[in-house]
Amino acid sequence: MRDSIGYLTILQTAPGTSVQDLGRKGFAQYGVPLSGALDRRALLWVNHLLKNNPSDAALEICNPGLKVSFGSPTIICLAGAEAKVLLNRQEISCYGIQAIHRGDLLEVGEFHQGAVIYLGIKQGIQSKEIMGSRSWYQGITTSVYAKKAAQIPYLSFPLAPESTASKAKWNLHWAEEVVIEAFPGPEWVQMDKKSQMLVESVYFTLSNLKNRMAIQLNEPVPNSIREMATAPVFPGTVQLTSGGKLIILMRDAQVTGGYPRILQVTEDGQWILSQKKVGQKIRFLLKQLP
Repeated sequence: MRDSIGYLTILQTAPGTSVQDLGRKGFAQYGVPLSGALDRRALLWVNHLLKNNPSDAALEICNPGLKVSFGSPTIICLAGAEAKVLLNRQEISCYGIQAIHRGDLLEVGEFHQGAVIYLGIKQGIQSKEIMGSRSWYQGITTSVYAKKAAQIPYLSFPLAPESTASKAKWNLHWAEEVVIEAFPGPEWVQMDKKSQMLVESVYFTLSNLKNRMAIQLNEPVPNSIREMATAPVFPGTVQLTSGGKLIILMRDAQVTGGYPRILQVTEDGQWILSQKKVGQKIRFLLKQLP
């Protein structure tokens, strides 16, 4: 029966699995972060192939080791990182449409390329909507990350996938880009020329301090900017700490911060960053505001 509730049961998961959509917009004045998918491009792709609404929620998987079972038939779509995916212990494509029957077992293993993959479900995940979004965030939603035995609701949809949709191919080549485009931030002009040249020329390494809130880079940059009061920040804002560390804010970042905002990464740059692994290198390319 179409539209009856089914449940995706988490049998096993590594850290970093959560429900995400396009985010919680319009509540920054209350201190509520935007949240939403780290790789918006991949989320929009799975929803497009499933003929969902662009804002429908999917399961965001940031580490290998996920194992889930489906309580009702549906149609799923995967996109994002290139990973080993098994359906009922048989390897399947990590991209595209897949019919799911009641009791099916899906496993997401080693990530070969990229750092985040999305499991979209026909009509979207049906977890509770709060402030116009189903995105999980601490203090807003009951769950922050998926845990073993958790049950995530979706709508049963026992239809075979359309052959035309299943032929579409996902391409992750864009995520191999090393150059990250960014605009000068409000405090960029307060940096000395030598430090500015460093930011534009150094290949920075992603540290192991990488999560949904922020990514810290390893290589230091001298900070001669005077202390500043708390000011608005956004996903993609690059802060320079008093100790000379660069921090790139991501989707769950706070809405204000006290470090100088030297860059603002473009949206495309943010999606590329989301697919980078710890230890990979990037370089900033400054763009000028029109």
